[in-house]
Amino acid sequence: MKNIKQIYSTNHNSFFDKIITKKRLEIIYLLNYYFKDQTFEDALDIGTTNDTSKSSNFIIKNLKNIKSYKSISNQRINSQFFSKNLTKSITEDLTDKEIEDFKSELVISNATIEHVGNFENQINMCKNIIKLSKKYFVISTPNRFHPIEFHTKLPLIHWLNKNLHRKILKILKLNFLSKEENLNLLSQKDLVLIMKKLNFNKYEIKKIKFLTFSSNLILIGSK
Repeated sequence: MKNIKQIYSTNHNSFFDKIITKKRLEIIYLLNYYFKDQTFEDALDIGTTNDTSKSSNFIIKNLKNIKSYKSISNQRINSQFFSKNLTKSITEDLTDKEIEDFKSELVISNATIEHVGNFENQINMCKNIIKLSKKYFVISTPNRFHPIEFHTKLPLIHWLNKNLHRKILKILKLNFLSKEENLNLLSQKDLVLIMKKLNFNKYEIKKIKFLTFSSNLILIGSK
C-alpha cells in the first residue's frame, strides 16, 4: 500500500504525526486482513469529517472490497465519495427511516467515540452503531492507558482521575481538550463495559501497539 504512505510523506512531518500515521496504517492493514474474504455491498462511516484532503476519512477510504459508502456526521459532508450523508450526531436517537436508509453491511467508526462526550453518550453511540450494522461493525479508539496521550502529546497525566486530568489540562491552557464533550478517553475495560450494558457479546478487541503498550483498541462486532 505504498500509495497510502505517499499521502502522508509530505504533509505530516512532526514526530507525533508520523506515529499517528503509522498507527492508522496498521489499523488499515489489520482490518483488510480481518475482512480479506468479505465483500461488502455498502459501508457506513461514523464521524466523517468534511475535510476533502486525501488524508481525511483515511480508514474508510482505504478498506478493500466495498462497493458503496455512506456517512453519518455532525458535520455537513459534501464529498462525492459518499453516496448518502446524514448530518446528525451519532449519540442522538435515530428514526426508523434513518436506520432503514443508512443500515449497512459494515459500519466503521475511527477515533470518534472519545469525542462524543460522557459515558452515556458513548453507550448511545455504540447502541446506534449496532442498530445500523447488518453484518459487522468496527469501533476504534486510542487506548487511555497508553503512556502517551496523542491528542495532548503529554505523558501519563491522563492516567489520573479524569476530573483531575481535566483540571491539569485547563491549567496548561488546553481548554478545548479539558472538556469532557471534546475528549473522554476509553480503556479496554470501558469498551467491554459498554458492550455488557448493551447485552452484546459477539465481538472481539484487537490491539495496535506502540512502545510495547497498546496504543489503539479496535472492537470488531458481528451480527
